[in-house]
Amino acid sequence: MRRPDKPSAGYIAALTAVFLLAVAWGWTAPGTQIDNYAYDFMFRLTASPPPTMDSVVLAFDDRTLRETGGMSQLRSVLAEVLDLVSRQKPKAVAVDIILADAGADQAAREADRRLAAAFRSVRHLVLPCDIVPGGWQDPAPVFRGTAEALGHVHGGADKLDSVTRQIPLQAVANGRRRWALSLEAFRLSHPAGPLIESPEDIELGGVRIPASGPDRQMRVRYVPPDAEGRSRISTVSVKDVLDKPETARLFRDKVVFIGVTSQSAARDRPLIPTSYGQATPGVEVHAHAYETLAGQQFFTTAGQLPVLGFCALLVALAGLIFWYRDGWGAYSLGGLLVASVMVLPFVLFSRNVVFPVFGPTTSAWLSVGVAASYQHFVIRRRLRRTEAERFRYQQAIRFVTHEMKTPLTAIQGSSELIGRYNFSDEKRKQIAEVINSESKRLSGMIQTFLNVERLSEGEMQLKKETFELRRLLEPSLARVAPLAERKQIAIVSGRTDNALLNGDRELMEYAVYNLLTNAIKYSPAATQVSVTAVQDGGTIRIRVQDQGIGMDESDLRNI
Repeated sequence: MRRPDKPSAGYIAALTAVFLLAVAWGWTAPGTQIDNYAYDFMFRLTASPPPTMDSVVLAFDDRTLRETGGMSQLRSVLAEVLDLVSRQKPKAVAVDIILADAGADQAAREADRRLAAAFRSVRHLVLPCDIVPGGWQDPAPVFRGTAEALGHVHGGADKLDSVTRQIPLQAVANGRRRWALSLEAFRLSHPAGPLIESPEDIELGGVRIPASGPDRQMRVRYVPPDAEGRSRISTVSVKDVLDKPETARLFRDKVVFIGVTSQSAARDRPLIPTSYGQATPGVEVHAHAYETLAGQQFFTTAGQLPVLGFCALLVALAGLIFWYRDGWGAYSLGGLLVASVMVLPFVLFSRNVVFPVFGPTTSAWLSVGVAASYQHFVIRRRLRRTEAERFRYQQAIRFVTHEMKTPLTAIQGSSELIGRYNFSDEKRKQIAEVINSESKRLSGMIQTFLNVERLSEGEMQLKKETFELRRLLEPSLARVAPLAERKQIAIVSGRTDNALLNGDRELMEYAVYNLLTNAIKYSPAATQVSVTAVQDGGTIRIRVQDQGIGMDESDLRNI
């Protein structure tokens, strides 16, 4: 049985369901989280440190806070260390310490004035702001005018697992927009004209930053840690600079990020893909984001339409593979399809394109599984049908061979009589008529068998005609009469209403003849075979009853 050239509707419906299911799963929280895990794995596998880094973290670490009076003295200490840093003329200084409250007493206000003076000495200063329930939390008025820009430090942690894979380059509160602290530091340290926006990206000084959506999310290319798990971003303790002022030379021509890294006092310590579950100081995340901007090695995220189109292509390819191929060839191509889908996200990631893993992989696995299962059951059904057809053909050959014996015996016997004895012309004519009649009968049997085979293959049309019932029964009864006489079997024709039939008369006559010959063959000698035909509504029921051995129930199903 040849497979149709076009896939069946059921096959297409099954693959369509697979496509919709895989896409829907890809949008669920578990599917998104699997994509996150895959992203982190590929990131750690492919991340490499840049040849040079432009940023330095000046840290208020545990030692600094412990030896300088803690957070209460932070502003005084910050003013002191900024005096040392500003002398080295860094490219820019970004402070990740919220300074929203002004000093409450005289000593605190004096510390604020010293810090404001230190801020004014810094070239390209960026101060932080954050979103609070009432809107923007800006620096206190005493500090606000000292900065060239305010940069937001609003977090971008993933809602599913709290890992910061990307940061919002812009944030809006109460109708006011602020750019990210790292972006402002990059803008001030690389002065190159205004910032240009488009729906897909941000352009600054010829650097195109792929960041779309309402928050302008940018994936951070984190600098991988060293072999001992330490950050490669240079981090200098504030206390070290105060103790050894010459250490401040490390900040020359660098972008300095100042923040609290103490585990007990840090305001935020997010998780990042390269930290293996260990919290990272927020100021270090800003430094990583800056290095991403400075290195101009940005990730782009594949859009929804390309992903949907790719999933649809995978399902279509799997369907075509298992429709037009079978066996090991189909399974090999299906396995190759699945393997290529699992490798593709890694290849694209190495080219800075983030492509989801779960949706396409699920599409490939499910479509290959469903298509292979469908093919398996279709092949089994075809095999059973082929076996049934072969059995029917063998039975038909056996039957025709058996039926041919009677006319062949008559022809053989008559021809031997003519050759052996010297009959009169009348007798020779009679024997010749027998040979001619049996030859025609044999030819008719062969033609009928071929017609039945062509009919079963759909290669022959039924010759429908209207005829009387007697034209169906009388020829069949006449043909089996000699066979019945030899066994002394009486054929009794009961009630046969003279009704009209519509159908292929030759094939119907063959069927009736088959029933009669079987009844005579399998009946004992000197018995009776009865034939009746009764009209029942719009149908005619023909019944042949003998006195033979009967048939098993299992054999009846094969008729």
